[in-house]
Amino acid sequence: MMLTTSTDAHADLASAWAVLRDVTDWPRWTRSMTSVERLDEGPLRLGSRARIKQPGMPPLVWEVTTFVDEAEFSWTNHSPGVRTVGRHLIGTTAGGGTRITLELHQTGPLAGVLNLLSGRRNRRYLALEVAGLKAASEAAARP
Repeated sequence: MMLTTSTDAHADLASAWAVLRDVTDWPRWTRSMTSVERLDEGPLRLGSRARIKQPGMPPLVWEVTTFVDEAEFSWTNHSPGVRTVGRHLIGTTAGGGTRITLELHQTGPLAGVLNLLSGRRNRRYLALEVAGLKAASEAAARP
């Protein structure tokens, strides 16, 4: 199962990346997260881990498995029968703004069942996250 959503923000790449990379601040700009607690120190990087609490879900630990500065990061969560990858990509648009793309991939023997149970919520959460990231990036880019 794969979900994807994109939007363009009127923000420069550096502002959008700073907002995206500060994962502990995400609950401030998206209602899809109650809390994000880093389990290590320093800037987000390959191998960083965070415990995320989302409404209606148990807390889950995510580990950064792909990291390209000012371009993308992915993090992965392993639950019984399901591997979930959240991918976050940003890039410059022709007009000087930033294109934000969020993806959610679920694989494993229970991925289909999980999609039936939580697919609608996952789509709603992705929509909240992309809209919140756009708004927070645009606010950060203002002088």
